[in-house]
Amino acid sequence: MSNPSTTEYLSVHEFFCDLPDDVLKFLSECSSIYEIKKGQILFQQGEKADKFYIVRNGRIALQIPAIMGPNLEIQTLGNDQVLGWSWLISPYQWSFQARAEEDSELLQFDGTAILARCEQEPKFGYELLKKFAGMMSMRLEAARQKMMEEWNPAGFA
Repeated sequence: MSNPSTTEYLSVHEFFCDLPDDVLKFLSECSSIYEIKKGQILFQQGEKADKFYIVRNGRIALQIPAIMGPNLEIQTLGNDQVLGWSWLISPYQWSFQARAEEDSELLQFDGTAILARCEQEPKFGYELLKKFAGMMSMRLEAARQKMMEEWNPAGFA
């Protein structure tokens, strides 16, 4: 059953606002509230990805796990930012790790159900893929920039 307040929230959310009402209702039906405590891992790189999230309140750090030493923090996402695209792209495994920087409330979406609709309705799938492809591009660029800043040896041009 669709939650009217979630549907309303999605209808004014920058990422979803231009989608048709029936799609917003469907996405709302595929969502639930998820709470995570500061320091907890939301997902780890390489794990099965079958969800995506909107950060409603709090902060979630995207990280690349290091072989040795601390993880490389790529970005910190805050209120109303969308998190997760690996549920949409084979092999459906997380490309990053996500950790709560503070107690956070997320809107969690069932990526499996949404992906099934994408397969059944190519137009829906294409519209969603375009949105997530833009987000993927920004996240990968942020990762590239952060790696260049952190791992660029002194004197290297």
